[in-house]
Amino acid sequence: MKIKDLCASERPREKLLSKGADSLSDGELLAILIGSGSNGRSAVETAQLLLSSCGGRLSELSGTGPVKMGAIPGIGSAKACCICAALELGKRFMAEKPRISRTPLSTPRMAYEVIITQLKGLRHEECWVLLLNRGNFLVSKARISTGSDRMTVIDTKTIIRLALECSASGIILVHNHPSGNPRPSPPDIRQTGLLHEAAKTFDISLLDHIIVCDDCFFSVADDKRYDG
Repeated sequence: MKIKDLCASERPREKLLSKGADSLSDGELLAILIGSGSNGRSAVETAQLLLSSCGGRLSELSGTGPVKMGAIPGIGSAKACCICAALELGKRFMAEKPRISRTPLSTPRMAYEVIITQLKGLRHEECWVLLLNRGNFLVSKARISTGSDRMTVIDTKTIIRLALECSASGIILVHNHPSGNPRPSPPDIRQTGLLHEAAKTFDISLLDHIIVCDDCFFSVADDKRYDG
């Protein structure tokens, strides 16, 4: 039976779109990679033949290799390469390191140590943001702006947008002072307060604003200069 002869809800691609990839069998998922049938077999039937050749085990299929896989009727080198690529992506997905840090950022020094490698030795100011989840685990960090040796832009809209995109519940603002003096300027304190109020509107906590020098830092939250 050809795939087009199946009812729409049972065709692998349509089924994936309507019910999600986890609703498909191994054979149906492989059929999507195979694309089209040949030699009188549908893509699903070809996929079942391929699975049968390795005892129905994906681990065995992964070790088959493109040459041996391509020799199976209806597969060929192009489809074998596609399947091998998908299996390799699966391996890399499993081996990928977690995006979220395993240590909560519970002190200003911990935040300083996370960011100092990006800011140490710079002769210009940069503004960065650390994005945290509800457990204070680091989800992401991003550079917001690059400025001169005396100032950089603290873009509140960009910071809030990034926090929302990452579903962050807490943010730590960071910028450096190339002068070596980590004490905040009046504009630094004013910008901290503005960001604090903007973040609060979206139920996001501004946990700190840390000003970094090569060998020291200043925590605005510890200094209690804003209602954080």
